[in-house]
Amino acid sequence: MRALHHRNFRLYFAGHAVSTLGTWMQTVALSWLVYRLTGSAALLGITTCATLLPQLLVGPIAGAWIDRHDKRSLLMKVEALLAAQALLLAVLTGLELITPGLIVTLAATLGILNAVDTPLRQSLLSRLVDDRADLPNALALNAMLFTCSRFIGPPLAGLLLALTGEALCFALNALSYGGLILGLQLIRLAPGEKASGSMRHMFREGLDYVLHSPSLRSLMLGVLMVNLTASTYAVLLPVFVHDIFTGDARTLGWLWGAAGLGSLLSTVLLAGHQGTDRLRSLILYSACASALGLLLFASSRSLPLSLLAMLILGFGVTINNVGTNILLQGQAPEALRGRVVSIYTSTRFGFDAIGGLLAGMLAGHIGGPRAMAIAAALLSLYYLWQLALRTRGAPEPTSEEPTP
Repeated sequence: MRALHHRNFRLYFAGHAVSTLGTWMQTVALSWLVYRLTGSAALLGITTCATLLPQLLVGPIAGAWIDRHDKRSLLMKVEALLAAQALLLAVLTGLELITPGLIVTLAATLGILNAVDTPLRQSLLSRLVDDRADLPNALALNAMLFTCSRFIGPPLAGLLLALTGEALCFALNALSYGGLILGLQLIRLAPGEKASGSMRHMFREGLDYVLHSPSLRSLMLGVLMVNLTASTYAVLLPVFVHDIFTGDARTLGWLWGAAGLGSLLSTVLLAGHQGTDRLRSLILYSACASALGLLLFASSRSLPLSLLAMLILGFGVTINNVGTNILLQGQAPEALRGRVVSIYTSTRFGFDAIGGLLAGMLAGHIGGPRAMAIAAALLSLYYLWQLALRTRGAPEPTSEEPTP
């Protein structure tokens, strides 16, 4: 918890705690709304894709834009726009004016805003701790906050959905952004280093930095594979709840909460991590854990066993994503951090979107369990390939960073 000794990080942490709780409530409510209105697994995939795909398309360009601006001021404006999107979703749902077309449109709007918000928040974190040695701990605590909300928010959303409806979840999310905006207003920061040059040059500079580093390339490949396959569970959960467990919104909330508990345990582990080599090994083995969780969930017809599978999945996916983020930000210089983080987030969420779209369409033809089993098989092949490279004594990627 040492990063909480820094005042600026404490203020951000408190505001982000409120905001993230609302975000998870909206995530669960939106997926439930889509499946309640349409019963379509394919539309679940399309909605998730609309939310996440802008990260892949807009994210790298957004990183170059972020590095040219004051990050705190820009983040406050983005949070206000996110609040407006959630409020509009709440009003349309409450008045029963919401349609599948409007849901996809608002999901795409959310995705575009998140393509700026996610790398912006991540790159700002390095300036909220006065001692760079505390940055890995700050990143792990930030992820722990996200996963705590993931543990609490979905069951709470399931309860509210059962008692009232989706509109209240969306409205509470709109209000929750005020917590982070207030925290950002109270933060005191000296002017940060800004990059200069054309957008094209800055984008190319960030991309070259990542591509010319064997270490970063290897980490990005792992992020790509895990999110293309393991993260598909987020799209398919409503299908399993409705078709396999014949459950309701509370069942969906408990499954999400189990994944959140696994994520929480992983961030507790990462918060005290020591050593780059150990963390790299942990990231590799997280792919195996994620494949195991997928396979177990796909074959299970027992809710307790499925809860265990979700816990394993949450643990594996978070180790991969958060561990990679810690290593990336530890290497990236300040002037390039926005671009490096945006490439990471675009890979993470962009291939999450592609995987979700493919899983939703596949589930519409062969069913959710078979679609998830195929994702497990692909991830298992990737893990075995990486393990074979290590066993044969392939040289480890160097952690030396190229000259910016």
